[in-house]
Amino acid sequence: MANQVPNSFKSMLYKGQISALTDTFKIILMQTGFVFDKDNHHCYADISADELATGNGYTAGGIILNNAAVTTNNTDDRSELTFDNAQWNASGGSIVTSGAIIYNDSTDTSSGDDYTDAIVSYKDAGGDITATDGTPIIISSIKEIIGECSN
Repeated sequence: MANQVPNSFKSMLYKGQISALTDTFKIILMQTGFVFDKDNHHCYADISADELATGNGYTAGGIILNNAAVTTNNTDDRSELTFDNAQWNASGGSIVTSGAIIYNDSTDTSSGDDYTDAIVSYKDAGGDITATDGTPIIISSIKEIIGECSN
């Protein structure tokens, strides 16, 4: 499975429910065997049961992504939202994951948004990744790409 952006996130962008530079974005790690469904996974509540449990250096609910930046890439005809790297240090045992999900911790249906804690994207690890005790899992070059409009 490849990296994916749910269609619900794209709709929320068009509706002005996502503010890339001021909202709080978090990243979580998923259990092995998790399969993302971009048509049905819209918010954190939809996938929280498949998140890694707290332990061995990981805390459920994820970590905040810092230094959001938006750029226009005219070469590839798209807009890009980037963040600093995310890192978890395995401690007291191993951390094993098959991918990560970025969600917007600022969206809330009680404020008129389509979804509370809207999913931004799924990052496929391409198989299981294991950080043994004392080693990190680092997700680098975190980038969301919106583009490729058609007529």
